[in-house]
Amino acid sequence: MTQVYERVALIGLGLIAGSMAHAMKRRGLAGHIAGFARTEETRKAAAEIGFVDSVHESAAEAVKGADLVVLAVPVGAMGKVAEEIAPHLAPGATVTDVGSVKQAVIDAVGPHIPAGVHFIPSHPLAGTEHSGPYSGFATLFENRWWLLTPPEGSDPEAVARLRALYEGVGANVDTMEPAHHDLVLAVVSHTPHLIAYTMVGVADHLRRVSQSEVIKYSASGFRDFTRIAASDPTMWRDVFLTNKEATLDILGRFTEELFVLQRAIRMGDGDHLFEYFTRTRAIRRGIIEAGQDTDAPDFGRVRKG
Repeated sequence: MTQVYERVALIGLGLIAGSMAHAMKRRGLAGHIAGFARTEETRKAAAEIGFVDSVHESAAEAVKGADLVVLAVPVGAMGKVAEEIAPHLAPGATVTDVGSVKQAVIDAVGPHIPAGVHFIPSHPLAGTEHSGPYSGFATLFENRWWLLTPPEGSDPEAVARLRALYEGVGANVDTMEPAHHDLVLAVVSHTPHLIAYTMVGVADHLRRVSQSEVIKYSASGFRDFTRIAASDPTMWRDVFLTNKEATLDILGRFTEELFVLQRAIRMGDGDHLFEYFTRTRAIRRGIIEAGQDTDAPDFGRVRKG
């Protein structure tokens, strides 16, 4: 595959950045991959694993000479990182991010990007419940969506080049307006994570109050539903604080739906429950048919490569 960028700087070396590095190396998409992480432990791990070609002790040092800089840190930290690296960005370079929220990132990062540098926010709709440098793998993005939210007036060639990189790691790429992105993600990601965390909290409360074995004897429904509640707490704290309006909107809609189902159960309205479950099951099947999940045991979540 053709090289897309000569030097890529990854700021943050967790699941997404690590998987990007593995995929770029496997497919020859980058000439040199530089990396920076806040902790020495993570930097040492990245060097030992070898998915980066050089590890740096500061973000400013890592971005020098890079024609692509990827901000892979929690959303709440992106503004500070952007301010730190701004004086060291090469003219003509592209800065992107992999945050789950877009408007807040644009507001925090955009003012620090110097003239002559392209800022093209993005978000891969891919991940696992694991985090850290050992969690990355080369096939994470295959047949997953990667959304670009380029600001108005973005350079078409810079956008096309970034798209080529993401398609090169196996992703399906689309563009979206930032505010609409944040609303869509509140539906498909943010609110489900909040509900999963809440359900685990309910189970833990029952375990402590009634000495029940809720957690010890978790059936597959509880186990599978709450898998995502193992995700990084720093990341999700920042997501909910920066995508507050959209999340609260969708959470309100969820609560309304829940009240309707509560009433159907209370009133013994089996017809309503059957119709509701039939309709929502069809949506789940649509996700599988679109190739965004599988009906294999354990959802087929066995790492490849």
